[in-house]
Parts: sequence; structure tokens; C-alpha cells
Amino acid sequence: MYARKASELVKEFASSEPGQLSSFNNDLFSQVLEECGAHFLQLQPLMRKIQEHESELKEKGRSQDEMSTSEDATRNLEAEKVAIQTALKSDQFGALVHHLSLVRNKRCLMAYVYNRAEIIRSLGWMVDSVLPEAIEEKLSTTEKEYFKKHGATLQSYMSELDLHLTVDTIPPKDPYIKVRVLDDIGKVLLSDQVANLAPHAIMFLRRNDAEQYITQGQMEELTS
Repeated sequence: MYARKASELVKEFASSEPGQLSSFNNDLFSQVLEECGAHFLQLQPLMRKIQEHESELKEKGRSQDEMSTSEDATRNLEAEKVAIQTALKSDQFGALVHHLSLVRNKRCLMAYVYNRAEIIRSLGWMVDSVLPEAIEEKLSTTEKEYFKKHGATLQSYMSELDLHLTVDTIPPKDPYIKVRVLDDIGKVLLSDQVANLAPHAIMFLRRNDAEQYITQGQMEELTS
């Protein structure tokens, strides 16, 4: 059935948790593109045949108007016109099927790419410039480039405003939070200290310093 694979692509995205990405399905995406190409190749000869049939019908109509023919000749001419009209309708329906399938495939591909891009764009507000490896490996090469360019644009805009737009919109009660280090981050320079972020270490850090590590899954906030 035409456009079935494109429908599977959209269903795959829709079945994911809201705001979560599954791995980009390169194989299925490529299959849909190939099907689009096949529909386009089928459409071209059909459109030529439709034009030929329409020209033949016009020619038969002119011949019937201009010539004084016998009853038998008239019947033969009408039979030819009916045969041409039947072939014309067949080609028109065939072209319509391929056209609608092509349009449906295109809409499904656009929905898949657009909705994934929406999630990727939202990530730009949660991480600085480096995606966690678990997320990055799910992206296509084009999506990785899109995230990189979107992040650069966002950073440039914030630099011009001299305002960090990705921090909490609600002022925190305390600038420091209690965190547990999950990965071996090592020694880093924070805004107010040099800290050795070793695995399982529990410490108080400024929220702005800890936020990027929490987002990347390298650190967790302890609320109790």
C-alpha cells in the first residue's frame, strides 16, 4: 500500500514520550524518499499520455465536425473516442493515485522532521552547547548541525543582550544547591572556586555552575 512506510515513520515518532527523541530512523526515512522518487517517475509518463489522449480527442472532434461521413464511419469514430476517453480516465486516475501518495509521503516526512526539530530546538534552552552523548547519538548528521547552528545563534543573541535567557525564569530562594556528582568530571573552574568533581561527591554549588552538569546527567540535585 502506498504511503504505508511514511505513516509508520509518523507513528514511530508519535509513540515516543512527549519531549523525548528516539533514534533517527535513517533506513525507513530513505525508503520513503525512494518511494517518492518512484511515484515521480510514474507520474511523468502518465502526464504525457494524458496530454496525448486529450490531443487525440480534440483531433477526433475536429474531424467529426469538418467531415461528412457515413453512419458506419460515424459509429467507428465514436467508438474510437470512447476508447480514448476510457484510456484517458484510466491514466488520470493512475496519475491522481501517484500524486496523492507523493503528497502524503511529503507531508509525513515534513511532520517527522519538523516535530523532531521542535524538540531539538527546545534542547537549546536546556543545555549550553554540548548535547549529552545519549541524546546526540539519536540525531542524524543534519540534526546535529541544526542544533549546533541554533545554539550558536542563541548564544550570539544573548551576548548582544548581555542577558542569559536559559536560566530559571523564577528567581531561586537560594543561589546554592546541594548536588551529588554522578560522573568523574574532574577538576573544574567554577564562578567562585576550583572544585574537584569526583564521582559520588556531595557538595554545595552555585546553581548557575551546577545547572549545565545536571542537564547533561553528570550531576543530580539533592532536595532533602
